[in-house]
Amino acid sequence: MKQIKENELKDLEKSKVTLPIDGMHCASCAITVEKSLRKAKGVTRASVNFASEKAYVEYDPSLTGIRNLEDAVREAGYDVRAETQKLRLRIGGMSCASCASTVEKELNKTEGVLNAGVNIATEYATVEIDPAVTDLQKLASAVEHAGYRVIAEHAEAVEEEDEDVKRVKAARRRMWGAWGFTAPIIVWMGLEMFMGIIWPSRLVFDIGMIVLAACVLFITGRPTLRSAFKAIGHLKANMDVLIAMGTSVSFLTGFAAFFTPVANYAGVAAMIMSFHLTGRFIETAAKGKASQAIKKLFELGAKTARIMIDKKEREVPVEAVRSGDTMIVRPGEKIPTDGVIVDGESSVDESMATGESMPVNRGPGDEVIGATVNQEGLLKIKATKVGKDTFLSQVIRMVEECQGSKVPIQEFADRITSYFVPVVLAVAAVTFLAWLLFPGTLHPVAVWASSFIPWVNPDLGVVTAAIFAGVAVLVIACPCALGLATPTALMVGSGMGAENGILIRQGEAIQTLKDVSIIVFDKTGTVTRGKPEVTDVIPVNGTDREKLLYLAATAESGSEHPLGQAVARYAQKTGLALGKVDKFKAVRGKGIEAAVDGSRVIIGSRKFIEGSNIKTETVESEILKLERDAKTVMLVAADGTLKGVLAMADTPKDDSITAIRELESMGIETAMITGDNRLTAEAVANRVGISRVLAEVLPDGKVDEIKRLQADGATIAMVGDGINDAPALKQANVGIAIGTGTDIAIEASDVTLVRGDLSGVVSAVKLSRATFRKIRQNLFWAYIYNTLAIPAAILGFLHPVIAEAAMAVSSVNVVTNANLLRLTRIKSG
Repeated sequence: MKQIKENELKDLEKSKVTLPIDGMHCASCAITVEKSLRKAKGVTRASVNFASEKAYVEYDPSLTGIRNLEDAVREAGYDVRAETQKLRLRIGGMSCASCASTVEKELNKTEGVLNAGVNIATEYATVEIDPAVTDLQKLASAVEHAGYRVIAEHAEAVEEEDEDVKRVKAARRRMWGAWGFTAPIIVWMGLEMFMGIIWPSRLVFDIGMIVLAACVLFITGRPTLRSAFKAIGHLKANMDVLIAMGTSVSFLTGFAAFFTPVANYAGVAAMIMSFHLTGRFIETAAKGKASQAIKKLFELGAKTARIMIDKKEREVPVEAVRSGDTMIVRPGEKIPTDGVIVDGESSVDESMATGESMPVNRGPGDEVIGATVNQEGLLKIKATKVGKDTFLSQVIRMVEECQGSKVPIQEFADRITSYFVPVVLAVAAVTFLAWLLFPGTLHPVAVWASSFIPWVNPDLGVVTAAIFAGVAVLVIACPCALGLATPTALMVGSGMGAENGILIRQGEAIQTLKDVSIIVFDKTGTVTRGKPEVTDVIPVNGTDREKLLYLAATAESGSEHPLGQAVARYAQKTGLALGKVDKFKAVRGKGIEAAVDGSRVIIGSRKFIEGSNIKTETVESEILKLERDAKTVMLVAADGTLKGVLAMADTPKDDSITAIRELESMGIETAMITGDNRLTAEAVANRVGISRVLAEVLPDGKVDEIKRLQADGATIAMVGDGINDAPALKQANVGIAIGTGTDIAIEASDVTLVRGDLSGVVSAVKLSRATFRKIRQNLFWAYIYNTLAIPAAILGFLHPVIAEAAMAVSSVNVVTNANLLRLTRIKSG
């Protein structure tokens, strides 16, 4: 009986996991993976199903973990396919970069967490998990184990904004409360410092300092002290530990002053905490501004929708709209969700999605984006995407993902931050001991500095001077500036991008894009419109222009070929009424035959026309000229006689020439990749100003061309439609998907441009350079500040109060500088 219970307990202690295996092609592959897993330490059972391509593993979590199992699969020569889920958690209780580092480490240690990043600027953790192994509850437990808490999931968008407002108000309340107690201290100390008046007596003065300082530290400064003690309890060190130690040591001198010759620095403790809380308030408000782009995106969505229910119009919450519902949108109203217009025409303001201020005309069959504004007519729209599938939701998710990622340069700052506070504690201790043990060496420095620094007092006692310098070191050091340098700039930059139709998936893309040396453009649909248009109509043999168009457009009206549709479309734009077409026949790769008003009409290539014994020598020169201009030539004949020539071209987009010119002026070489013949490709490239042509490249060869350019040392950005060009986009250092409306393949790229024009590429490069410039500036000032400030504090040049004020300013400076990024003009032109 006892043995049975022991076995049951052992079974309860085991964990099970399902791993999707990548790279298996036969049953032998499955056996190989299975053997490798069974040999792994702690695995009690492993079974691999080749049909489902999954491994089912039972293991002892005390001996091994998911990562070890994945390593076992990789050692066998296969891989574990990522089937993950991303969660975004609001973390409460963090106060500096060290806190973020602690939470991040704890989350990354959690079973089932593949990757976790914590952004101190937004106070959010972005966690990638295996949902089969862990969940939100386990993540919350891990955060609590680190000494912090999960407030709510990001889905609570309105609550998030309310929470930010509450935090700013609370920070403001603590700041003014602290200064309310500190102001009397300043006046009281001022009388002593400048007038030599100790009022009403030394005893009352010292007690008064202690009481007022205690109010500041233990009432308004309580959250800071609590955070510090939590960190110490978990054997961690953060910014609040430095502040708590600095203020505590200063505060305790108030009591020591009764029994020793040490000066009463209790009032200084209050000033340090007040400056600290002032810095926290300004920083909190500034961080709120840095993250306002996300808030704006959430605010864009419509709150209600009018839908048809049982042939009656009903107003419902937008969450109640389902795919297939018909929505009624009146002029001036927001379109509730993504859909297709089924009735009505209007101009729609799509600036929230594209950044383009000019409204666009939309009619039946056109797609519209949720949260855009209907400006004129009544529209009936069939909902196609709702909830998390909408374009706006994808934009928000992408911005969040970017803000939760890290720029490579940040890794160095993170490494420094993780060691920063313990090092500062050690430096402060050494400083205190140095002043205590070697006063003869350091005192002359204080005497020299007192001649030009008013707050340096060479008459301080040995212990007081040691405390003065040690506390200054504790409160001057600032890991927050280092920790905030990159994420705040990334927040503002990604938000600016979203507002201008530039969606950045990963922070790494921002750093890479600024260094791009060659931008490769796919031709069709990227440089050009992707739709052929009639460019030339040349009648011959006495046929007038209108008659030529009539015959060609009527014959082609039944065609499904893009060139035929272009002819019909062109004729309709000119207002030409088409006749009746009979006996339509398409000859694949050559042309068409049809009867128009009793006449036999043939349209197609020169070879196709000549095959019907129709002479084309009279238009030979025109054909050659048009082909040299990269135009597709179609000949039109009727009743055995040549009637004229039509030329078509996939014309460049309106802004292609100006965008290419601007990129070249920025020092970036432009290239175009296409499957077209070299003559046609070079004609298009010359027209728009592209300097390098990669012609006659099949779709499968685009990746090889990108690799070839990279092999020459170039950093490549590839611009394509995000669907057909997906492999090349992935191969490039930065993949930029360009498209229109809701069909953009966001998943295929590092950067997605909502507008279908090339000016967005220029804006993306400008945004990348401006954002990274701010990151560099922030890191420079953070490093310079600490490099200069800490040695100055060690030498006793900085009063603890001034040191704390400088520390607060350094953090505020970084966040404010990031917000100044908004003033940068990134639009093309």
